[in-house]
Amino acid sequence: MTKDHASRSLSPSRLRRHGGFTLLEILLSLALVGLMLIALNTFVFSMGELWGRGSDVHLFDRHVRAVTRFLERELRSAVLPPAAKPNSTPIAWQEVRPQMGITEKLLTFDLTAGSRLFVWPERPLPEVVCSLQVRERDGLYLLWHSRLEKNFDTEPPRETLVTPLVTGIAYDYYEVDFNRWTTERTLKLDTTGEPKVPQRLRLTFTYDKMTKESVVTLPGPTGGLPLF
Repeated sequence: MTKDHASRSLSPSRLRRHGGFTLLEILLSLALVGLMLIALNTFVFSMGELWGRGSDVHLFDRHVRAVTRFLERELRSAVLPPAAKPNSTPIAWQEVRPQMGITEKLLTFDLTAGSRLFVWPERPLPEVVCSLQVRERDGLYLLWHSRLEKNFDTEPPRETLVTPLVTGIAYDYYEVDFNRWTTERTLKLDTTGEPKVPQRLRLTFTYDKMTKESVVTLPGPTGGLPLF
């Protein structure tokens, strides 16, 4: 091999072609990898954000359905024996004085065996009187105490928070004469000036920017009212 041939075979251009990448090629590769990682991270984070939003919506809907089913189940128990007495109105408006508040008319009903939400300071008692109260900033409460307690007539009922997500309540009345439903934000009065018991409760649930309305049917004699 001559000296010229050896120098040509060991030239830098031949070393770059046969021995590895140039610095420029390495830098370009690193830049491309970096762009791919940024794109991948953006995709992952966006998918996580969408999944989180979807999870919130799903959990919110489940919570609304669970509270609605709970109320309907408890109200059904109130209109069946032994809670419901013959010739009585199982669900009615009564004046109730909460622990911290003024007396107001609340939908009230009896639960003979109480409820799983109630936490008694001592052994549970039967013949529990319950009332529903919505506090705009606090949520939906059950006010309750037993007729067998010594201070039933003088002490305010205990309070159990059902859900903090209820922010409003409305009342659905069926007008037989006009064959239609009306929704009222305040109680509708009868001819004697007493509040009428609605056929349905309309609860507004709010969480973050989500709002959902739920209808709770009050059981009892419906007199042929339509289902919707």
